[in-house]
Amino acid sequence: KRYVLHSPFNIYHFETAKWEHPVHKHTYYEIIFILKGFGGHNINGNTYPYRQGDVFLLGPEDFHLFDIQSVTEFCFIRFNESYSKTHTATDKYWQQVLESLLFTSTQSRGTIVHDKLEQKKLHQLLEVLESEYDNPPSAHFEIIRDSLMRSILLILARNLSHQTPAKSEESNAAETILRYIKQHIYDPNKLSMEQIAEEFHLAPTYVSIFFKKQTGESLKQFIVKHRIKLIEAR
Repeated sequence: KRYVLHSPFNIYHFETAKWEHPVHKHTYYEIIFILKGFGGHNINGNTYPYRQGDVFLLGPEDFHLFDIQSVTEFCFIRFNESYSKTHTATDKYWQQVLESLLFTSTQSRGTIVHDKLEQKKLHQLLEVLESEYDNPPSAHFEIIRDSLMRSILLILARNLSHQTPAKSEESNAAETILRYIKQHIYDPNKLSMEQIAEEFHLAPTYVSIFFKKQTGESLKQFIVKHRIKLIEAR
């Protein structure tokens, strides 16, 4: 099942003792805050424990569900590709930060933030963001929202950069190629087998075999599916 977000941005805050949603993907990104409770979070077939203070980041192709063991209070910040692109067009540094965060797989790490002080900062920013979101929109709402979102994403990126993923060298190489494809998805000239092989100093035939082995689909299939995903998000 795939959930669709028809607006560029929204916040979904709720408390429950039972997870009612089926396993699903999205057409958008989700930052998931655990405000209370504990249990398990199954992401892409792997289960990670969650507890109060944890923060998860999921992309459009990630599928997940929660196994709630104690009444849990969630807050989901949801935004789509068009929102992220609108706010990186004129800021190259911010664009690099956002792309490194959104186009890097975080699921092998479970929660992104472990430090209690960092968690506290994020929850304080979330509290202000929710307060602004729940009140009738003011003339300054979008500016305040974007400033708070930028702060939240920068803190997440900082914490992510300090973590060492437990991955094999091959998996890291595959992730680098995936990130390159996503960053150049609008430039077909950079996505040919030959160009990717040259970029990563590999033989074209090896790129094809390696990519299929690591992702389960051909390079062409992945590029087409990712373009369709971007069209759906728009």
